[in-house]
Amino acid sequence: MIPVSWLVKAIWVDYSLAVALTVVLPLALLIWAFAVGLRPLIQLLIVYWRVSSLLAVTVYLMIGGLPISFLSGAMARLLIPMGLWFWQDWSTALEQSRSGAARAFLLWRWILTGYMGIGILFSGAFVPCAFRASLSAECRAWFEPPLGFREIFHPNVPPELLGSVGAWGLVAYLLYSVYFVWRLRPGADRGELA
Repeated sequence: MIPVSWLVKAIWVDYSLAVALTVVLPLALLIWAFAVGLRPLIQLLIVYWRVSSLLAVTVYLMIGGLPISFLSGAMARLLIPMGLWFWQDWSTALEQSRSGAARAFLLWRWILTGYMGIGILFSGAFVPCAFRASLSAECRAWFEPPLGFREIFHPNVPPELLGSVGAWGLVAYLLYSVYFVWRLRPGADRGELA
């Protein structure tokens, strides 16, 4: 096993990349998509934000020190690329578009897919932490960046309360996911899913 100090540095790099690739860039792309009125891109980014909200839920679960966060984090890394690549009609429209926003999105999607693939290999090794009664130093190292987030944005809120918010967020996410999959079933009136 690698030294905990190296692991902590790698985790902080991962969180820094996550902020850039999963928050800043998609937010900029969404603003750009609205500015140019590119409907397929807007739809795909709305789907992205719905799916990636599991990352925010995971951060709050980790602030509360809840081991289930290791599972939710791994699931987010699997579901985000699936959500970005599933909608073939929107993807085709973007591939045929000459818009700079569409091209930027397509590049970002490949980069994010690669990042999530590497990330699932890195963080996936720690999924067993979700099933341990007592967390090792390696498992607890994953809680450091979320606690840093708490110090910036919620300094006066107890970690337990934020963990409860994360748990309720996970329940809401799971209920919405069941509803969404139900809407995707064959023969269902899909309407506007995004």
